[in-house]
Amino acid sequence: MKAIRVNKFGGSDVLSYEDMSMPEPKENEARVKIEVAGVNYIDIYQRTGLYPNEVPFTPGMEAAGVVDAVGGNVSEVSKGDRIAYAMNIGSYAEYVIVPAWKLVKIPDDIDIKTACASMLQGMTAHYLTHSTFKIKKNNTILLHAAAGGVGLLLTQIAKKLGARVIGTVSTEEKAKLAKEAGADEIILYTKEDFEVEVKKLTNNNGVDVVYDSVGKTTFLKSLNCLKPRGLLVSFGQSSGAIPEFNTRILSEKGSLFLTRPTLANYATNNEDIMQRTNDLFQWINSGELKIRIHKTFPLSEAKEAHKELESRKTMGKLLLIP
Repeated sequence: MKAIRVNKFGGSDVLSYEDMSMPEPKENEARVKIEVAGVNYIDIYQRTGLYPNEVPFTPGMEAAGVVDAVGGNVSEVSKGDRIAYAMNIGSYAEYVIVPAWKLVKIPDDIDIKTACASMLQGMTAHYLTHSTFKIKKNNTILLHAAAGGVGLLLTQIAKKLGARVIGTVSTEEKAKLAKEAGADEIILYTKEDFEVEVKKLTNNNGVDVVYDSVGKTTFLKSLNCLKPRGLLVSFGQSSGAIPEFNTRILSEKGSLFLTRPTLANYATNNEDIMQRTNDLFQWINSGELKIRIHKTFPLSEAKEAHKELESRKTMGKLLLIP
């Protein structure tokens, strides 16, 4: 089978399209014939070594396809089932082995690309709005990268829950997309100081929560946008890692809270995964949640997909097709 391999950490050029032997499922595992794989920032963090894995490895944390074989003691799925999953490395390949408890059956009326595109970013948007900070009616949130893959989903979910959404984006085109997703106000951070604008929009009161996937370039100003006892949810670092800081700053700025969550800790068992994906699939079917696919690439062009994501010009999901 064909797969993308990372033999050393580095830029997108280290992604190598290679032949590999067919993997075999063991106890409690299933083999999935991948039809579509998702591209996410965590893949870049792993490729560069920011999130280190033992090399060589096959990147990719999300895919959808068909169960091709099952090992012993598997009751969750059967051969031939259409499934999707997230948070299991190795999806940049034609086949992958996945623990059966991580697999979700795709409803008949949801196409396989939509199912794949809703898994990692959809479950991320779900836990951020339902678990890390339980959004309630009339909460005000600040969302960075509001036109990105997670941003577009989180905006729709936050509006469904009754929140006021202030989003930051880099271009007019992205602003239009975030508005279409339901954002109440949009700040073009390339033209305006988002801290100043948020204070204007909230009458200097600040927001209840900031969802920040950008990291280094937004961190301190994000803290300044919060109400006293507000929460900064730092769930990514597309601009680089947050510099070290003295935690005293949190008390000085209003007894603030800071968390650095990851989906792996919010999808630790089949019950968690089913709760989140059942909601997502239900919202997709009802039209309450729209999944935007930005672009698809052949698996062999994974390098180009990574370059596209790192350019921060994407508006929605990037997918790979084996």
